[in-house]
Amino acid sequence: MRARIGSRVPAVLAGLAGLALAATPAVARDPFVGPLNTVDVVASTVPANGDQNPYGVAVVKDSVGALHRGNVLVSNFNNNVPPTGQQGTGKTIVQVSPDGTVGLFAQIDPNNLPGPCPGGVGLTTALTILPGGWVVVGSTPTSDGMPDTLGAGCLLVLDSTGTVRETIAGHGINGPWDMTSVSFGDMSELFVTNVLNGTVAGNNNEVDKGTVLRISLRRDRSDKGDPPRLVDTTQIGSGFGEKTDPSALVIGPTGVGLGRGDTLYVADTLGNRITAIPNAVRRDSDAGTGRTVSSGGNLNGPLGLAIAPDGDILTVNSLDGNLVETTPRGNQVAVRVLDATGTPPGAGALFGLAVNLDRNAVYFVDNATNTLNVLH
Repeated sequence: MRARIGSRVPAVLAGLAGLALAATPAVARDPFVGPLNTVDVVASTVPANGDQNPYGVAVVKDSVGALHRGNVLVSNFNNNVPPTGQQGTGKTIVQVSPDGTVGLFAQIDPNNLPGPCPGGVGLTTALTILPGGWVVVGSTPTSDGMPDTLGAGCLLVLDSTGTVRETIAGHGINGPWDMTSVSFGDMSELFVTNVLNGTVAGNNNEVDKGTVLRISLRRDRSDKGDPPRLVDTTQIGSGFGEKTDPSALVIGPTGVGLGRGDTLYVADTLGNRITAIPNAVRRDSDAGTGRTVSSGGNLNGPLGLAIAPDGDILTVNSLDGNLVETTPRGNQVAVRVLDATGTPPGAGALFGLAVNLDRNAVYFVDNATNTLNVLH
C-alpha cells in the first residue's frame, strides 16, 4: 500500500534536525527516570459497568468538550464477567484527573456504531488524542474472551464528548493493538500495530506476520464538526512475531512511539526487543521489522512504549513488573520496579504508559489492581 504523501514540511524539518543530532557526539546525561523513585496509585479505572483490565493511556493536552488538560484517558479491555472478565469485550474509556477524580468519558455500544467494526468492540492499548479533541481508540474484539472468536476490529473515532462519530475498518487494520500519532496542519498520522494477521489460524503457535500501519487522516477545518477522514494507509512495518495465548488472548508487536528524526520505535514483545523504523512519517515502503535498537538484558517481553522528553525509549515488561529506559543508541540506562506483587512479581500487570504534561512523571496502568498509577 502506497500513501499519498502531500505536504510534510514540518516532518521533513524534524527529520533533518534528527540527522543533525545524530552527527553530534553523545553527551553523558542522567536517565529521565533517574530522579523518579516513587510509585503512587492515582485512582481505580473500573467504571460503573465494571469493565476491567486497563490497557491504553493518553494524556489530554488541550481542554475541549468533556476533555480537560492534564487529565488521563484510560481504555478498558475486559468486561466484568467473573472471575477476571472476558478479554476483548471492554467498552469504556475513563478520564482520570491528577488528583484522582474519575469520570466516564465513553461507554461504546457495539450495536450503535456509525460504521463497521468487524467482531464488535473490545478496546485495546491503541489510544490517542488528535487536535480538536478527537479521540481514536483501537478495538480488537471477542464475543466470549477466547482467541477463536477474535474479530479484525477497527479504529473508533470519538468526538470530545465521548460520542463515536466514525469507524475505520479494513485497509490492513487487523487486530489494532497499540498506536501513537503525530499531527501537523490539517493532517494526522496514526501509527498502528496489528496482531491478527494469521494469528488465530496459527493455533497458539507464533507466526511472523504482525504489521505496523501508518494511517493518514485529514481533519475538517470548517465549522461542520465532521470527524477526520481517511486519506490513505501505508504498511511501513511487517514480519513481527504474534500468536494467540490462553491467558493473554494475543501477543504481538505492541508499544509504538515516534522519536527524533521521524524514527518509530516498536516494542517487539515476542522478539524481546525494541526495533526502529526510520523515516516513519514520510516513508512509502515497508521496512520489515526495522533495525534492532536493543534486545535482552532488562527487557522481558516489552509491551507498552513511550518516548521520554530526552528522546529515550520507555518500555514496560510483560513478564515482570519493570520499566526499562533505553537510549536511541540501544543502551539500557535505567530500570524501575513498578509492580512487585504476584508470582513472578509483576508479570502481566503492565501495559500502557505516558509521560505527564509537566514532563516529570510517568503515568501507567496496572492490570493486576485495575488502577492508574504514577511514577514520580
